[in-house]
Amino acid sequence: MHAKVTTLLSAILVVSVPLGAMAQGARVPADNVAAAPSIAPDQAPPPDPYGTFTFSVENDLFGGGTDRYYTNGFQFSWRSPSADLPSPLAWVNDRLEWVLGPGTLRWGASFGQSIYTPEDTYRRNPDPSDRPYAGYLYGAVSLSRTTELTSRVVELQLGVVGPSALGEFVQNNYHDIFNIKNTEGWDYQLKDEPAATLLYEQKRRVPLGSFGGIDAEVIPSATLSLGNVQTYAGVGGTFRIGQGLDSDFGPPRIRPALSGSNWVQPRRGFEWYLFAGVEGRAIARDIFLDGNTWRDSRSVDKRPLVADFQVGAAVVWHGVRVALTQVWRSEEFYGQQGRQKFGSLSVSFRF
Repeated sequence: MHAKVTTLLSAILVVSVPLGAMAQGARVPADNVAAAPSIAPDQAPPPDPYGTFTFSVENDLFGGGTDRYYTNGFQFSWRSPSADLPSPLAWVNDRLEWVLGPGTLRWGASFGQSIYTPEDTYRRNPDPSDRPYAGYLYGAVSLSRTTELTSRVVELQLGVVGPSALGEFVQNNYHDIFNIKNTEGWDYQLKDEPAATLLYEQKRRVPLGSFGGIDAEVIPSATLSLGNVQTYAGVGGTFRIGQGLDSDFGPPRIRPALSGSNWVQPRRGFEWYLFAGVEGRAIARDIFLDGNTWRDSRSVDKRPLVADFQVGAAVVWHGVRVALTQVWRSEEFYGQQGRQKFGSLSVSFRF
């Protein structure tokens, strides 16, 4: 497993170095320029006086019709107007200049929860070979730099895994509202544990051209996450077609995922796009499968490689972005009963 993780980490470094060089205006051999589509010189986007508030919800009932594994997640997020940085974060930003590179600066804050359950949620004593019950409640702060073609994000998540994350409370009260039978095995959930994750992500927009007024592009991405919750390296990419692709880097998702941008900066009154993407992750640590770090708990044997495939659509109208995403996720642990399918809905408002 460690060899596979090391291999993917090396691949990310190989991808990241060219992306960083291109973002800073590195020269490209003439032969490559001749073969490549015409791309405008990279520059910072126009100043943005508006921040973006986003609400995202993900659930396996959306398109999946199930109630298992990664069963629910929600997140509230705020992304600042460009270059509107509180003084405590300014100190951090100065020391991350070499990581974030050039571009328009935004800071962000998020609050969210993710809930995980086994396949059979009616057993009071869950199958020990199935995914353990777990809740994760967290807050996050982030710094990002964007140009017209690149995006880099550093995010720190702090929270708690276990009963204090209120997974049982949220799930069973939701079930009560909709007259759904309660889950019975929460007494065996992961124990309380402080949670910390540091994440770095970078993307580069590669325009493919315009066809009848409809633009097309691909956005390769690389992600590295370190912490006692999830430690993984991921590489992926998104293909998009539509009008107004320069308004964002795709719709947001709840990580781990192939996520776009939590901010949106429209350039016209109405914009839309369709998208499809894939991401592979090499996983060294996943507390929701491996169990608690320092205490005995339920656990399963995780798979070291996991892939997501997603398709969806987004509409931006007068500063409001609505995005729907359907996700197919490969098996995450040995003994899992097939891949998982779930949906994601996000709504973003600028103000």
